[in-house]
Amino acid sequence: MIYVGIDPGEHTGVAVWDSERQAFTDLRTLKLHQALQYVAQLDDAEDIAVIFEDARQRRWFPRERSASEYRGRLMGAGAAKRDAAIWQEFLDDLAIPYEAHSPRPGTTKWNEDYWRKVTGWQGRSSEHSRDAALLVFGRK
Repeated sequence: MIYVGIDPGEHTGVAVWDSERQAFTDLRTLKLHQALQYVAQLDDAEDIAVIFEDARQRRWFPRERSASEYRGRLMGAGAAKRDAAIWQEFLDDLAIPYEAHSPRPGTTKWNEDYWRKVTGWQGRSSEHSRDAALLVFGRK
């Protein structure tokens, strides 16, 4: 089975995990429309399931240092919720199995050195692709 992790956002993180090989086969950061196309192409070629971070389920919020930081976070949260809704509709339309996970503290924003040590991935990665990868890492 191929699991595809998606970290929605302005820079959409995409990670492809092969459960048989217990290894990542691809990590990318794409624009939303490119990520949708990429997942559709994977679905044509493989038996896939998608796991995406769903900001609509968020129940914790970090403290802000300023009013402008708070306004910026609110705008970003609205876009992330919209992106999650787009992913859900897209996956439903293509009948691709999926899970929508709430963002959880400690399961994102790993630095690259720690990421490489834990996962063994030696290819390129971004913060967004690593966040997507943590949604599918180790699945069987």
